Amino acid sequence: MKALSRMSSRSRPFLNFAVTFVSVMLCILILPTRMPGTELLGISPNWLLIWLVAWSIKRKRTVWGAASMGLVLGFLQDAMTAPHPTHAVSLVIVGVLTVLLLKTWSIPVDIVERDPIPIALIVFGMAVVAETVMGIQFLAVGDRALLEIWSDHQRVALCSAILSSLWAPVIYFPLNRLWEMTRNLEKS
Repeated sequence: MKALSRMSSRSRPFLNFAVTFVSVMLCILILPTRMPGTELLGISPNWLLIWLVAWSIKRKRTVWGAASMGLVLGFLQDAMTAPHPTHAVSLVIVGVLTVLLLKTWSIPVDIVERDPIPIALIVFGMAVVAETVMGIQFLAVGDRALLEIWSDHQRVALCSAILSSLWAPVIYFPLNRLWEMTRNLEKS
């Protein structure tokens, strides 16, 4: 911490960007990996969704900021997978809904920042929303039957939501700590 406090005032704002960039890259790198304990019925956690929810929960995030971050993350995930349907649509919706959820329900950010249960519940709900949007996109493309989409959706949405919500605190709390440290350094 002392080394960070000795940074010049000009380079401190770049620290926040560096933490954000490196954490996104780490999530992208672990996205295709299947580590023991991170897979259920062939489904793994949606690391970028967890990251987006963690980022969107931070104070003073705007709907447009969350939507643009969701779009960028979605395009990054699409670059690693098939282009149709796109992950960008679902991640934009997740980012916007997370910000709106915190603002309209007036959920105290301090409670969310200290307790892993609200984080897990928000990630669980957003994973179901994201997979539902993907299912609707599959339906709109029209290359699969509704019954096939529905049976796959149930399995994928539930497994993704369970795993993502269980792993959410592992991503959220270190990132939250790093973002708080960089914010405090920028103020000093």
